[in-house]
Amino acid sequence: MKKATIFFTVITTIIIITTLIISKNTQVQALSKYGSRGNEVTQIQTKLKRWGYYSGSIDGIYGSKTVEAVKYFQRKNGLTVDGIAGPNTLKAMGITASSNTSTSTNNNNVNLLSRLIYSESRGEPYSGQVAVGAVVLNRVKSSAFPNTISGVIYQTGAFDAVSDGQINLNPDSTAKKAAQDAINGWDPSYGAIYYFNPATATNKWIWSRPATVTIGNHRFCK
Repeated sequence: MKKATIFFTVITTIIIITTLIISKNTQVQALSKYGSRGNEVTQIQTKLKRWGYYSGSIDGIYGSKTVEAVKYFQRKNGLTVDGIAGPNTLKAMGITASSNTSTSTNNNNVNLLSRLIYSESRGEPYSGQVAVGAVVLNRVKSSAFPNTISGVIYQTGAFDAVSDGQINLNPDSTAKKAAQDAINGWDPSYGAIYYFNPATATNKWIWSRPATVTIGNHRFCK
């Protein structure tokens, strides 16, 4: 009886440890890839379709078209091109794999917006950096643009910093502060939804937009 009890205890302990290891690995490695289904896949497809990377159906099924769209997004944004929506790819898309609390969402928004501000306007006056952030937020409010910060930033062709990969640079403390100020409501751009550098702009259309203010090297307009 004693041996049987010891054997049972050992087996039970092994099962518990194995279960904990599998559970831990599942949490750490949680990601969407070929064959995955569910809400996260739907979010990925929705964002990629809005930004012009995906042309398939939004069905929540991670098929070959979704894999190719994710690879396209990864290529354009300086990420590892493997077709798997891992932590870095989800982060770049503005999708949180963990909780969707307001705190984590706000942190993600501040981080992404600060990266955009840093890559687009580092070296500009502080108010000009906040104004760049405000342009993103003004677009979120406009019916003519995507309704999320990540959607606006990653909209195809919207920002040069996304196209050339600078969006993945680490922002400095000034850019982070500027992002938070913009999110808190400061708008030095006076409602602008566009900005450009008059010294380098060649697009005739952007010159036709009504200007709101010029800060540093950027002219802001509606």
